[in-house]
Amino acid sequence: MDDDTKKGLLTDVAIKRKIRNYVEMTRENEMPSRIYMREKAVLNRAHAEAYASKGVKHVPEKPAPEKDAPSITSWMCQQFYDIRAFGAVINTEVHAGQVRGPVQFNFSESVEPIQPDEIAITRYSVTNEKDAVKEHTMARKHVVPYGLYRCHGYVSANLSGRTGFSQIDLDLLPEALPNMLEHDRTAARAEMNAQKLIVFKHGSKFGNAPAQKLLRLIEIGRRIDGDFASLKGRPDSSLPPARSFDDYEIRIDVPGSPPVSS
Repeated sequence: MDDDTKKGLLTDVAIKRKIRNYVEMTRENEMPSRIYMREKAVLNRAHAEAYASKGVKHVPEKPAPEKDAPSITSWMCQQFYDIRAFGAVINTEVHAGQVRGPVQFNFSESVEPIQPDEIAITRYSVTNEKDAVKEHTMARKHVVPYGLYRCHGYVSANLSGRTGFSQIDLDLLPEALPNMLEHDRTAARAEMNAQKLIVFKHGSKFGNAPAQKLLRLIEIGRRIDGDFASLKGRPDSSLPPARSFDDYEIRIDVPGSPPVSS
């Protein structure tokens, strides 16, 4: 949570983790959609696999020979979806290069301040013999009653060519983003889900407008008695707490057209 604004934050790596999990689950971790950063993975094994595929002998703690290094890094990109998309620093004990990915996300931020709740829970069993006389143990669970978070993502066509990030790879993102939370439930956030995906498509490799200009076209406000109420400059205490997505309205201000609401 941001200490100044009291708005909730969700890290970029949390979003990438969920995308990775979805791709691994739906593509069964097979080339070219293997996942490099996956649960219980030993990363150096993948690096060694790259060396072996190119017939290059690995010298511990030494980078690959200069003539072989590009092909080893390229092999890693060809095999692993998350390296092609997000990039990776793959210079560990078995050096395999460094890749800057074309797909990036910022921290998601709630559109209004959140108020985390702490709830007491009871477990009617104990861990060991010395606690048997207690008959039960107490714990705390932290939840956020409701929060609508907004995240911005970016895809660089220029960097895509360097990693081999293809149109097929790109098409997987709008599949993963709306569905990734369906398979990542916990009791504390059992109904966490994606509500809306808005995509800006440029007609040029280097873009037709700065990202910040496009993102300003999207405004999230409250739906009060059927009307749109902007959150800009409004005191946090002036509105009742939001408890569902139905409390909000999203407007997209298309230049030359009336705002589109949803």
